[in-house]
This record gives sequence, C-alpha cells and structure tokens, in this order.
Amino acid sequence: MEKLIKPAEYAKEVGISRQAVYAKIKRGILTTKNVEGKLYIVLHEDSQISKEEPTKAIISKTNMVARDMSILQKQKNEQEYKRLLAAKDETIQVLKGTMKELKKSNKQMSSTLRGEIELLKQAFYEMRTLYTHKIEQMKTKPLLQKEMTEISSVSTERFEKWIGIKKFLKRQNIIKEKEKQRIRKYLKKAYKEGDRRLVKIEGKLKIDSDKKYEDIL
Repeated sequence: MEKLIKPAEYAKEVGISRQAVYAKIKRGILTTKNVEGKLYIVLHEDSQISKEEPTKAIISKTNMVARDMSILQKQKNEQEYKRLLAAKDETIQVLKGTMKELKKSNKQMSSTLRGEIELLKQAFYEMRTLYTHKIEQMKTKPLLQKEMTEISSVSTERFEKWIGIKKFLKRQNIIKEKEKQRIRKYLKKAYKEGDRRLVKIEGKLKIDSDKKYEDIL
C-alpha cells in the first residue's frame, strides 16, 4: 500500500533541506505523484525512512564546504603566491639596480685607485732619485773637498808665484830709490817687449818669482 507525504514533511523527518529533497526527486531517487495539483512523495509500506540520511546530508554538506574551502584556500594561495612573486620581482629589480650602481661605483673606485697608485709611483721614483743624488753627493763630498783644497793650494801657489814690483824689490834687497826706479823702468820695458817672466794681473804688473833676473838687476 502506498503512502503519500509532502516534500517538506519528508525533509523534516529525514533531516535534510527541501532543496536536497527536490534534488533527489530530480535524480529519480524518490518517486513522486501529483494529487490535485500538489506534489507528494510516494512511500511504500515496506519502505522505511532512513535516519542515516541526515548524516549523509551532513557529510555531503561537509564535503561541499570542504571543497569550497579548498577552492578558496587554493585561490588564496594563488593570490598569496602571486603577491610573493610580485614582491620577489620588485626585490630582483631593486637588486639589479643596486648591482648596476655597485658596478659603476667599482669602476669609479678602480679609476681613482689607479690614479692614486700612479701618483704614488711617481712620488716614489722622485724620492728615490733625490735620495740617490743625495747619496752620490755624500760619496763625492770628500773628493770635492780634496779637489777644492788642491785648487785652493794651486791658486795660493799661483798667486805666490806672481808677485808685485814692490815685493820683488824687497826680496832682492833693493833699498835705494834710484835703483828701484831703474829696475821698475827695465821691468816695464821688458813686459812691453813680451818678456814672459812678466804679466799683468788685475791691471798690475806681476813678476814670476821662480825666474832669474840677473839681466835686469
């Protein structure tokens, strides 16, 4: 014998929503019958309304919710992933810019360092040249002193060799004035005639003290 029950009552007894009941009807799980324009669910006497249906509905709903949550989580993860990618891209761009600046700075630093090194080399060579010259001077100083002493000695001897008329007369023990005048006259004449025993130094007549003058005296 058939038993007719309204969809709302069936949903209440089973513990599911009306939408779930109509979904079952649509899929052919539940048999229906129209009575005076109203829809009823047909139940047979041997049919029993399963009380497990609510659990299945809950599981179904739970699965749907879990699926929706999974989709949302996936979307969220994708958004987060995209956000992270965007942040990483921005970081990479910043790093690229930093690398360019560093390369530029390194080139400038290298150029500056090369210039400084060249200046240091030049200064080193100049200092080495100065020190080398100074050392050579220190080495040659005793020789220079010796040479100057010899030159001074030669100069002194040279000037001692050439003496004036007054000193010459004194060395010859010429005392009388007439005799002095006579000898002066002969000496001047001999100089004019090219006598090499006589020279003029600084405008004064000088006599070679190493020579002999018997012909004049």
